[in-house]
Amino acid sequence: MASYYYLIASLPELRADGDMPLTYSEFLSCCQSNVSESVYKLLEDLTLSSTEGPLVEEWARYYGMLKKELNYQRSMNLGKSYSSAYDKDGTIAQVVTAALSAKNPLEAERVLLESEFENLDSLVGLHMFDDYVLFGYAIKLKLLERLSCFEQTKGKAEFNSLFEGIQQRVYSL
Repeated sequence: MASYYYLIASLPELRADGDMPLTYSEFLSCCQSNVSESVYKLLEDLTLSSTEGPLVEEWARYYGMLKKELNYQRSMNLGKSYSSAYDKDGTIAQVVTAALSAKNPLEAERVLLESEFENLDSLVGLHMFDDYVLFGYAIKLKLLERLSCFEQTKGKAEFNSLFEGIQQRVYSL
C-alpha cells in the first residue's frame, strides 16, 4: 500500500461537472507499476456493472437500484406495468424523477452523474490511499468516459435527420 500514496496523490481531481482529465487507459498505465497484478486485472476488467473488487460490490448495489428505478419510472411514464420487484430507495427515486424531468437527455445524464459521484464519495468515506479510493476513482473515470460519448451536435443532427424522415413519410400520405 505504500506505493498508493504517490499514485493517488498524483491523479488529477475528477468532478461531475468537469472534463475527463485523463483516459481510462492512461489511468491504467499509471496504476500498472503501482498495484498488484490481481488489483490491476480487476481495474483492467472494470465496467460500471462489475461486481468484483474493493468498493465495487457496494457500488453495484447502488447502480443496480438506480437502473431499476430508471426502468420503473420510464415504464410508469409510458403507462406500462413494471414486473420486476426491487427495493425502492426514496433518494434514488427523487434523483431519477429529477433526471427524467430534465430538459434534454444530456442534462438528465448530468443529474444522474452528480448523484453517482456523491454516492461514490460516500462509499469511499474516510479511506485514504487504499484500494477503496483507487476503485472509487476508477468508477468515476468510467462514468466520465461514458458521459464524454454524448455529443450534442451529433445528437441534434441525428434527431433532425430522423425527424425529417418522419416528416417526409407524413407528407407522402
